[in-house]
Amino acid sequence: MVAATMADTAKLTLDGKEIELPIIVGTENEKAIDISSLRAKTGYITIDEGFKNTGSCTSSITFLNGEEGVLRYRGYAIEDLAEKAEFLEVAYLIIYGTLPTEEVYTKFKTDIRRHSIIHEDMKHFFNGFPSSGHPMSILSSMVCALSTYYPDSMDADPDDEMQITRLLSKIRTIVAFGYKKSIGHPVIYPRNDLSYCANFLHMMFAVPAEPYEPDPKVVKAINTLLILHADHEQNCSTATVRLVGSSGANLYAAVSAGILALWGPLHGGANQAVIEMLEEIQASGGDYKGFMEKVKDKSSGVRLMGFGHRVYKSYDPRAKVLKDMADDLLPYLKVNDPLLDIATQLEKIALEDPYFVERNLYPNVDFYSGIVYRALGLPIDMFTVMFALGRLPGWIGQWREMMKDPGKKIGRPRQVYTGENAREFVPLNKR
Repeated sequence: MVAATMADTAKLTLDGKEIELPIIVGTENEKAIDISSLRAKTGYITIDEGFKNTGSCTSSITFLNGEEGVLRYRGYAIEDLAEKAEFLEVAYLIIYGTLPTEEVYTKFKTDIRRHSIIHEDMKHFFNGFPSSGHPMSILSSMVCALSTYYPDSMDADPDDEMQITRLLSKIRTIVAFGYKKSIGHPVIYPRNDLSYCANFLHMMFAVPAEPYEPDPKVVKAINTLLILHADHEQNCSTATVRLVGSSGANLYAAVSAGILALWGPLHGGANQAVIEMLEEIQASGGDYKGFMEKVKDKSSGVRLMGFGHRVYKSYDPRAKVLKDMADDLLPYLKVNDPLLDIATQLEKIALEDPYFVERNLYPNVDFYSGIVYRALGLPIDMFTVMFALGRLPGWIGQWREMMKDPGKKIGRPRQVYTGENAREFVPLNKR
């Protein structure tokens, strides 16, 4: 890790007094004004609703340049990792900071294989959830419940590799068991002779007494999707994991909170919103051209889901990878789905129409991931769960990085109070 450096100071004039605040410069020349002493020096705080211009930490995990469409994990380009790496390689990289050697990687994979089974008692939890229960709610509950089976996790030790291994391995089993229960199928136990992604597909789609071998092309697609979602800087769910973890909460509790933050439609649920949008277009007669015209009309209230990105001001580099994969995978799967046809037409318009091009409303990772998950036969409410499965290494890495920071502090945002001034309480019989 290369530490951020101190540069010049920023000067701020308040109430006729001038104070100096340090400027921090990152390794990619990102600059920040350190305001941690502002309140002590002046009595003032800053307001930044949604924390859109506030850095909550320094981090050596992910670099994101939205203006140029750059995304790197630990310095490695997302395009290279998606094409050449295995998901567990990327998970190790994000969590521990370096690519594993062959010997280290073999042990890492072996340890994860050995911990794929969940405690048999946890199967009863699945029976307690209604079949209509959303899988994100189930996933968060089950991940948090893991801490009750491993009381040694309460120490919240960032160097406890066993907890990290357990969580990386068992989350696949929890996701697959939850899916099987939701469709009324018996659970399928893991096969430890399979790779991480192939084993997950086996638990998801195999049925008793019938042979099932995961399609290598589908395995590769899942591997790529998980890598693309593995981390994305200080987003809503990652910031949640750090905030919860800053209290000293154990890894399972922090990740459980991150899952719930990811559940929201403005975050991880965006790929689900893409499919719902396509279904609405189909239900209204499939008039995709008319829909896109309504999008251009701000008074219509019609929103275009899966296009543009709050961070990227150019093409999302993850979307480029997924577009190429989707163009190759969908014909291979021979999927005949009218929604995918509508999606193709929306994509064509967005890439050619000046209105969308000028506003950088390119298809993003949520657009393509939703399409691919649907083509793979996953139900719509499993899309965000797949996002969580991929994002887990990022959550673990960010939690671990924060916990190992000798200067870490519990998260405690300030506020500007806008309520009533002091007033006298009036007893109920006199009001």
